[in-house]
Amino acid sequence: MEPNSNHFYNNLADTDISLAELMLQKKLFKAVPSDWHVIITDIKGSTKAVSNGLHETVNLIATGSIVAVLNLAYKANITIPFFFGGDGATFLVPDVIFQQAMQALQVYSENTLTNVNLTLRTGAVSVADIYKKGEDLLLSKIKISTTLTIPVLLGTGLAYAEKIIKGEEYSFLCEKDDECIPDLNGMQCRWDKISPPKKNNEIVTLLIIAAENIAQSEAFRKVFLVIDEIYGFPRNRQPISVSKLKLNTSFSRLGSEMKARIGHISIWKFINTWITNLYGYIYFRTGKGLRYLKKLVEMSDTLVIDGRINTVISGTEHQRLQLSKALNLLEKESLILYGMHVSTSAVMSCYVRDLEDGHIHFVDGSEGGYTRAAGILKEKLKRLTSID
Repeated sequence: MEPNSNHFYNNLADTDISLAELMLQKKLFKAVPSDWHVIITDIKGSTKAVSNGLHETVNLIATGSIVAVLNLAYKANITIPFFFGGDGATFLVPDVIFQQAMQALQVYSENTLTNVNLTLRTGAVSVADIYKKGEDLLLSKIKISTTLTIPVLLGTGLAYAEKIIKGEEYSFLCEKDDECIPDLNGMQCRWDKISPPKKNNEIVTLLIIAAENIAQSEAFRKVFLVIDEIYGFPRNRQPISVSKLKLNTSFSRLGSEMKARIGHISIWKFINTWITNLYGYIYFRTGKGLRYLKKLVEMSDTLVIDGRINTVISGTEHQRLQLSKALNLLEKESLILYGMHVSTSAVMSCYVRDLEDGHIHFVDGSEGGYTRAAGILKEKLKRLTSID
């Protein structure tokens, strides 16, 4: 085992420079330890599920996989990088919690199929095997706000792992633990669809990759410069605002959350959750509650960099048309490929361990933002492959 590898991510220094500047700073990126593992979860047939109106359920199941692994890591006093993808998630984990994580995800996947009739694929590839294939995984950390620091990953390693795990011949069998019950405490999905902060604005969900044989750092730097030029500072394009947050206490929403979390609807837990939500209406009008909401906005996960750029932003139609024009130009120059989805609102699912600093909120564009953007990108890749 490499020295101190369990706490590799925790020991990485974070930075508060701009994302465009970070792309120039190779010294701020460190190779992921070879004794770590890449774990990937994703919902098979997510595009069809989204088309059938199950977008929020898809997001909730993806969030549940994150909660299951993060709760394990928290109990082991280990901080791990993870990446939300709308219909799944990616984790980098040390060997010490790897088997436990896979066992928990295997049970969670079985429960998901039983409870909501969706197949959550789970798989893993060791970082050592990724390196043997000549792929790389370079990790850094950047402060997005005063309270949120996110991992930034460059390299082709995750794309390679995803290709292996989604391959028809892939199978991963871990030793089953009959006593393993995934810890999904903290998984919540109680916010209604969230309108953009400003009237007449829209929500844009973007998925961007560097073109083949183009350095990700070079391509992504140009993308971030374009976004900054059109939308201004990151806070100007934040899709979540306190004034637009509204609790959704409908029976169907609470029931979906409960089925995903515990497998059935418990009348007593249901009543308790409903009463807690009613209390939330009062709590969020207090000084302490408003401070929590402000922190919630700061801790909204609207940007994921995992060898791709995945982001949800808010702005005007004019800004989006400018962005499309600029990205089309970068695409024409064979620097990037991208998928974009436009909607009138965002959706959010949450992991709330406590109401102080132990919470993070996963944001997607409504109507299947990330999933639909990925579909557009896949079609572009298919066309490119057929031309070649």
